[in-house]
Amino acid sequence: IPGMFEMRVVIALGGNALLQRGQKGTWETQAANMDATAEALLKIHEGGHEVVLTHGNGPQVGAIKLQNEAAAHVSPDMPLFVCGAMSQGMIGFMMAQSITNQLRLKGDDTIASCIVTQTIVSPEDPAFQNPTKPIGRFYTAEEAQEVMATTGKTMKEDAGRGYRIIVPSPTPIDFVELPAIKALLAAGQMVVSSGGGGIPVLKKADGTFEGVDAVIDKDLSANYLAQCVAADRLVILTDVPFACINYN
Repeated sequence: IPGMFEMRVVIALGGNALLQRGQKGTWETQAANMDATAEALLKIHEGGHEVVLTHGNGPQVGAIKLQNEAAAHVSPDMPLFVCGAMSQGMIGFMMAQSITNQLRLKGDDTIASCIVTQTIVSPEDPAFQNPTKPIGRFYTAEEAQEVMATTGKTMKEDAGRGYRIIVPSPTPIDFVELPAIKALLAAGQMVVSSGGGGIPVLKKADGTFEGVDAVIDKDLSANYLAQCVAADRLVILTDVPFACINYN
């Protein structure tokens, strides 16, 4: 029954929860990883708590961007925010189907629903003047010079492995689909939203939105989501050992 939970818990899965180090990233591999993760997540649901889900998308959006770049001679390369939307839909579908399937096997009619979420950022965010997030494939110094000259993109050398495009990482300030997220929660559904931090968009003066190439930090977005839905707990799952708060 909607509203009959002990706590509302926002859980953020890292993109590596679906794709472990050394795995090839096939659909079958990621789906199997998700099934194992869903089994653990449902223990929280079965414990009487309302589960709200979000996720990272680093490995997945990186793979989609590489696929776009590799096939650019036969199909147009999509902008980064479009690749982010693709990854959010793919991962959200995977999570929602896996969770709903396991709920059905347990005789639970709760539905897990994915909302492909647009995250509003400010054009005045200082991150746009100081891009820091590397994306896509590695380039040689000569290739990097050509890319910067022909596209105006910013590139930097990455740990001695070559040059990569770098993009801004602005702070999330709102979700376009927040009313839909709240409505689904009120209806008793388990919601997957704002995956990968959400699709970064700018709100124009006329109230419309447009995508912008950026990467929103998944954990900042998860924190904002938890505030928006008045969560009692925020859980950030990671495979990084000894993660700590207030580092440095």
